[in-house]
Amino acid sequence: MENPDLTSIKELTDKIMYEMKKRIIRNEQNLYYVLAALFANGHVLLEGVPGIAKSYLASTLAEVLGLNYKRIQFTPDLMPADITGSSIYDQKNLQFKFIPGPIFANVVLCDEISRAPPKTQAALLESMQERQVTVEGQTYKLEQPFFVMATQNPIEQVGVYPLPEAQLDRFMIRLIMKLPDFNDEVKILKSKREKFVPDVNPVTNAEEIIKIQQEVQKVSVSDEVLEYIGRLVVRTRFLPSLTLGGSPRASLALMTMGRALAAMNGRSYVEPDDIKQLFYHVMNHRIILTPQAEVEQIPIEQILASVIHDVPVKV
Repeated sequence: MENPDLTSIKELTDKIMYEMKKRIIRNEQNLYYVLAALFANGHVLLEGVPGIAKSYLASTLAEVLGLNYKRIQFTPDLMPADITGSSIYDQKNLQFKFIPGPIFANVVLCDEISRAPPKTQAALLESMQERQVTVEGQTYKLEQPFFVMATQNPIEQVGVYPLPEAQLDRFMIRLIMKLPDFNDEVKILKSKREKFVPDVNPVTNAEEIIKIQQEVQKVSVSDEVLEYIGRLVVRTRFLPSLTLGGSPRASLALMTMGRALAAMNGRSYVEPDDIKQLFYHVMNHRIILTPQAEVEQIPIEQILASVIHDVPVKV
């Protein structure tokens, strides 16, 4: 396997992060993981209370990357065709013509995804997994790169449809967006007082992102690291506090995200520390607590941290 061009990937990562931080205050580490998920050719679920720039992050990222961007506001009356598109009859040419929906973009923001009913949520499954949509028996390929960023609000309980496990599993990572601290809050207020929106410069394009995604797949993963990933994920399947542990898709996500993180740091190989760093973000939405653990309010972060602690790295 030929060595990937790691120098250019690391330099581009630094440029993207510099531009993103012009607008996005706080959550710097999450920005890094979002970029890693893109380079790993995955999708991201952003969770946090309203007003912490989840949607702003998505639109800014698309602008910095020079990619086509579409936003879909999920509502209870949103239909699958509103996402995928539909065929209409062309009176002039006497035939049906397909009108693409907003899913046909490089970066697609599914805002408040849990507010749409399951039938509409399911319209994303094929596009996220196969990078295509099927309408009336006809299959249409999506633009590449294709990156879904979905947002949801953890405090809403009324009028929402929680994502089923099959849908959650399609997201490579789930990131918890944090509220700003005092200093960051003041920075936000000052920028809004001056009505100043920093300009960001596009630093790449679709072709270069596709090339990076291909280069990331060349990053070396040793047998020792693969075995470490396997031990971590299998361990979650036998915890007494969990009804459901990680699936093989979780293991694959850890490996691929590990490759992306290594490349972004200029390394041609994945280290166990990469896996430790990513473990919570890759796993937190793929596991289900037992009723007893829910009653005891055992934090998922604590459970996953115990797995990291108990599973040794064998080299």
